[in-house]
Amino acid sequence: MNEPTNIDPRLARVAPTWEVELLISGVAIFAMLQLPGWLDDGMFALEPRLGRDWRMIAVLAYFYSKSAAIVLACTFALHLLLRAQWIALMGVHSVFPRGIHLDDARMGPIQREIEAGQTGSTEEAIERADNRASVVFAIGVSVALIIAIVCIVFCTTLLVATLLTNLVGLQVETFVVVGGLFMLLMLPYLLAIGVDQHLKERIRPGTPVHRLVARVIGLYTRLGMGRRSNHILATLLSNQGEKRTMVLVFGIMLVAISSVSLIYVAMQSGNPIGSYSLFPSARALEIDDAHYDDRRDATRDQAVPYIASMVVDGPYLQLTVPYEPRRDGPALRSCKQPEEGKTAEQAQALLACLQSTRSVLLDGKLVEGLRYEIASDPRTDRPALLAMIDVRALAPGRHELLVGRPLVQDSRRDSKDPAYRHYRIVFWR
Repeated sequence: MNEPTNIDPRLARVAPTWEVELLISGVAIFAMLQLPGWLDDGMFALEPRLGRDWRMIAVLAYFYSKSAAIVLACTFALHLLLRAQWIALMGVHSVFPRGIHLDDARMGPIQREIEAGQTGSTEEAIERADNRASVVFAIGVSVALIIAIVCIVFCTTLLVATLLTNLVGLQVETFVVVGGLFMLLMLPYLLAIGVDQHLKERIRPGTPVHRLVARVIGLYTRLGMGRRSNHILATLLSNQGEKRTMVLVFGIMLVAISSVSLIYVAMQSGNPIGSYSLFPSARALEIDDAHYDDRRDATRDQAVPYIASMVVDGPYLQLTVPYEPRRDGPALRSCKQPEEGKTAEQAQALLACLQSTRSVLLDGKLVEGLRYEIASDPRTDRPALLAMIDVRALAPGRHELLVGRPLVQDSRRDSKDPAYRHYRIVFWR
């Protein structure tokens, strides 16, 4: 390898943190690439256990956490690529210190003239690549930190508010209350900085308005709302252009959170990816693997009623109906319960209430005398109802179960639709 006799001083001004940046990116990228999958598994395992309020907290924490993980994973991957480009430029420059020779390139006179008019040496390209990698690393880490702080503050506040409302017994929309409270808390700060930016010299020092604006901004700055609370972002804003940097930061946040939301909806829907638009599909006709214990994914599938297998050989069909807090909880609260202290009577009343909402139709006919037992899902350890249905009199062939489910408020669907009011399970004798 040829060593250059004179090293350009610009090459000595490489980012002093490049070694640490490479170390962090190289080590952390593997954890960040696996973290979204771990979060998915945790969310799908936890969601069926939660009611409406608690589920909202879990979903928000999941969205924010996965968004931060994706931002960091993309940042570290892109940073490694940019650092590799920078190292390649350094290596090429050390081997060929004279740089680009247009005289030896195969091109016409017009292209040669245009190329010769382009400014920029290899040393400048190396410096730009070094700076670009450091800025990408800084922006990605800053965005992930912002998302993490929002997640911790908002979800913690929502958690405390939900605990308090449950202890007091209030039936309120906790998410709406907390969101409104945050807006009210931020309003004085937004008004103060708006007045300071637009009125500027019109607010004379010593006047009541000046003192009020200064106190409000000073208070929120001490609480962590000032520019210097995020020194990296403040430096980028003041050197890269405020509008450009803010658009970039919020754009990355929006893309990350939107991507997580879309992926979450896609995983919930279970629709296959591909060119299947012409394939016949209808909720009332589909066979869902989640309804069969030997085919379902206990960690990812929704908590729906299931039987052992599509083919029933024995005299009884074992039907397991998992408890759904989001649906069964409101239904149970609407049921009339015995007086306090009568635990056995309360349990019987609640079981009867659940049984009334979980009626079963076999081949279109109501199963008379159906009795549910209190049990659990052995693969997920979640509470469930268990019923043994006598199928000895059924003829060989295809049969269909319709298991009722409590209705929830959903203006997007028709509650009279049997496919919405029942779970459909097909089996063969």
